[in-house]
Amino acid sequence: MARPRRIVLLRHGESEGNADDTVYERVPDHALYLTEKGRRQAKEAGGQLRAMFGEEQVSAYVSPYRRTHQTFKALDLDPGRVRMREEPRLREQDWGNWQDAQDVRKQKVNRDAYGHFFYRLAQGESGADVYDRVGAFLESLYRSFEDPDHPRNVLLVTHGLTMRLFCMRWFHWSVAEFESLSNPGNGEFRTLLLEPGGKYRLDRPFERWCTPESYDATG
Repeated sequence: MARPRRIVLLRHGESEGNADDTVYERVPDHALYLTEKGRRQAKEAGGQLRAMFGEEQVSAYVSPYRRTHQTFKALDLDPGRVRMREEPRLREQDWGNWQDAQDVRKQKVNRDAYGHFFYRLAQGESGADVYDRVGAFLESLYRSFEDPDHPRNVLLVTHGLTMRLFCMRWFHWSVAEFESLSNPGNGEFRTLLLEPGGKYRLDRPFERWCTPESYDATG
């Protein structure tokens, strides 16, 4: 099995929705563009990734959203060394179709109180749903490692919540641990590094906004 040296998780640059959430009333989530700031963030990340990958080959998987495709393009990676595939299972958590901004804000408040993993958006998904499709993607990714010529680097261009859920699935974090962590900023990435023993470690942690809750099993 040819395990890659690195698995890089990159959040897209700032999108129109990050800058102004009322845009969701006019534009579908998947069709949002990067802002100028978002393009700058992606270009900056590209410089860091090019230095990291050097002359090595890269297998890239990109969420099907416009902002993730634009982010990948702005990275300006060498097309001769990168194999890119669109991967729908790495998409953003589904919030529904044309959205009522006031309703979305209300649901965000409710989700914060209820928990991001279990709360199901009225016309969309729960974090648990995203976890399940990320798990299905991981099964496909593991199978790709069976190729002895698999690239030494994997790059996932995706979304903040999806990044946290990917790591939750990979490292077997508890729901409480997941709930205690914040999304990375736009254009930020985290890297899973292969250690000599065959296991991976996260290069740096996600920021923690609270102490994980400890359930009392004795009830």
